[in-house]
Amino acid sequence: MSSLTADSPVSAVAVFDDDVWEDLLNYIEEKRVIPIVGPELCVVQTDAGPENLYTWLARSLATRLNQPVDADAPPPTLNDVVVRHLSARGRREDLYARIRTIMRETTFLPPPALVKLAEITDFDLYLSTTFDSLLEDALNVARFAGAKNTDVVAYAPSKLVDLPSSREKLARPLVYHLMGRLSASPTYVISDEDVLECVCALQTAHYTPQKLFNELEQSHLLLIGGGFSDWLTRLFLRLAKRRRLSDPRDVGEVLAYARAGDEPGLVFFLQEVSSRTRLFAGGAAAFVDELHRRWMARRGPVTAAAVSRPAVVGLEEPGRFVPPAGEMADRAVFISYAREDLAAVQQLKAGLDAAGISAWFDLQQLDSGDDFARKIRGNVARCSYFIPVISANTQRRFEGWFRREWNWAVDRTEGMVAGARFILPVCIDDTPEKGALVPEQFLKTHWTRLPGGVVTPEVAAKLQELLGAKQG
Repeated sequence: MSSLTADSPVSAVAVFDDDVWEDLLNYIEEKRVIPIVGPELCVVQTDAGPENLYTWLARSLATRLNQPVDADAPPPTLNDVVVRHLSARGRREDLYARIRTIMRETTFLPPPALVKLAEITDFDLYLSTTFDSLLEDALNVARFAGAKNTDVVAYAPSKLVDLPSSREKLARPLVYHLMGRLSASPTYVISDEDVLECVCALQTAHYTPQKLFNELEQSHLLLIGGGFSDWLTRLFLRLAKRRRLSDPRDVGEVLAYARAGDEPGLVFFLQEVSSRTRLFAGGAAAFVDELHRRWMARRGPVTAAAVSRPAVVGLEEPGRFVPPAGEMADRAVFISYAREDLAAVQQLKAGLDAAGISAWFDLQQLDSGDDFARKIRGNVARCSYFIPVISANTQRRFEGWFRREWNWAVDRTEGMVAGARFILPVCIDDTPEKGALVPEQFLKTHWTRLPGGVVTPEVAAKLQELLGAKQG
């Protein structure tokens, strides 16, 4: 290996030829690789356009706290906002609930890069260094048609939570949030101080997730998307490998993140000390694109994915779910669903929005109160079309508010001419029509199958045609 100084260019170690990619794909097929996903891949569609989730979140939190945000200055980080809050004698504990409120107000679709990573079905264990749910959302879309079947575990410095079993015994893909998961409590990382506490806890005898670190020690690691500084990267590698990084070992690591070129000291260290670590200098998204392309070419279509990605409205380009307004617009489409299917309904609405179709559903899913009942029944009575969302969840529930909505929709058809199209059933999974627990009226019309609630261009065009004919 050639000599390198701390001022040498990154390209000196960013050599990824076909042999390197082939070796990596072989390790992945043998399930010997664990991806560790950072914030660089969390690019979502905001009102300002595509933006990193954590840049958007820092600005939103600063605004919520009445902190000045200079449009001409570099955007603040979450740590910047936290430090300013503390310097103004604010309570640190209050920030976690504020962040959770902001995140609950807007739901983003999973970024395409994370969906591609989720489509590599040889990965079964993912480590996340972020607290958002985008990675598990991507897995649910790519592998389970939107159903929430991905297992999720979150570490907290004050509570040891380890893997539920050894890796080979995992029944479903699992996302382990190494630095906590979104909560109203201070159990996840939002600042440099939180990182310090988390790393210290990981090294203590009582709070080390031994099963997780056993897997990290024995596996090849892909650190995709950064989030760690120079020295924190070195420390994390040392913790994961449980030995000096200069010692010989059978497994290696790949680092792929955009800031690599700004840290020549890290490059120098990896080149001279940790020779089993490779650095991909093209950035996290470029690494995932190339890995996904080569894996797909090697394995063929993703049979485990119930969603055909080229037909997904709003996933090829980052899409955003916009919550429905409090009042339903005139001539809107009414979506009726079981609360367990909220994620798929959000996907459905995002697809309809992208097609210019006004759609409404009750986001709160309240189930009591005369005023609420009158409002919902009134919306069913004046919507253009009624879409009941049918799924395994509706099959399991013999009672539920959605069943009232379904019956109200059937009642409305009694005043229509024979054959009028009003109820448009949508099934979001493989629930068969035969034996379905739905009103008889639903069985007299064609069911549209949209796995995970993903709207195809054909379905969007057909609904646009129906609405155009009705308004005409």
